Amino acid sequence: MRLDIVTIFPEYLEPLNVSLVGKARARGQLDVHLHDLRDWTHDRHSTVDDTPYGGGPGMVMKTGPWGEALDEVLASGYESGACAPALVVPTPSGRPFTQELAAELAGQPWLIFTPARYEGIDRRVVDEYATRIPVHELSIGDYVLAGGEAAVLVMTEAVARLLPGVLGNAESHRDDSFAPGAMADLLEGPVYTKPPLWRGRGVPDVLLSGHHGRIARWRRDEALRRTARHRPDLIERCDPSAFDRKDRETLSVLGWAPSPDGRFWRRPQAVEE
Repeated sequence: MRLDIVTIFPEYLEPLNVSLVGKARARGQLDVHLHDLRDWTHDRHSTVDDTPYGGGPGMVMKTGPWGEALDEVLASGYESGACAPALVVPTPSGRPFTQELAAELAGQPWLIFTPARYEGIDRRVVDEYATRIPVHELSIGDYVLAGGEAAVLVMTEAVARLLPGVLGNAESHRDDSFAPGAMADLLEGPVYTKPPLWRGRGVPDVLLSGHHGRIARWRRDEALRRTARHRPDLIERCDPSAFDRKDRETLSVLGWAPSPDGRFWRRPQAVEE
């Protein structure tokens, strides 16, 4: 996969040289190109922003530098043999970035990221390139950052770990929280490793039992408990067919009950607890 990232702070993306992403780059599984947007400015101050039309606070990133940068990035990519580019625009006003979207992007051969600063990029830039290539406007959460570079790091790591051969164990991401089809979209439960006793705290006996069926059931129950505690919305919108008889028993103990359409809801006393 090829990644191009256009930013006014290339140094912010240094973490892409370490950990799984760095190893994927070293092995040639991920071809990352960083570009300084200021290289496409033509004044002595390397200006990339201006005041917004219509007034208001903040500054808006200009069309000129972005247009020239993206044109050149696309041209150089095509010349090197890259194909089927998609533009990824990190923005608080975009679609939520999910594990499902990470998997979708991991299937693309070429992604171009446009992390913005200030109040964002002049809308005409996004509209222009949407007529040429697919554009994904994505948000990593309901909050606002000083710039999009942190979002690029988040999305790049989420995507890169799904590429073939990046993880040492190809099965590692199958049961991730939010993995498509994993544990009925439940959060992952707690995990443990050696030593068996640490500061007076032991490991659940079932994990030491060697009984794979009981271990699987325990993990499922713990996933249900954690999801009920931290993300009850996932249970509320889950397809009832994803829950087996044991799941339903556990949910009942946790204070959940099926509604007429089969979906689960928390009983009032469970909410108060």
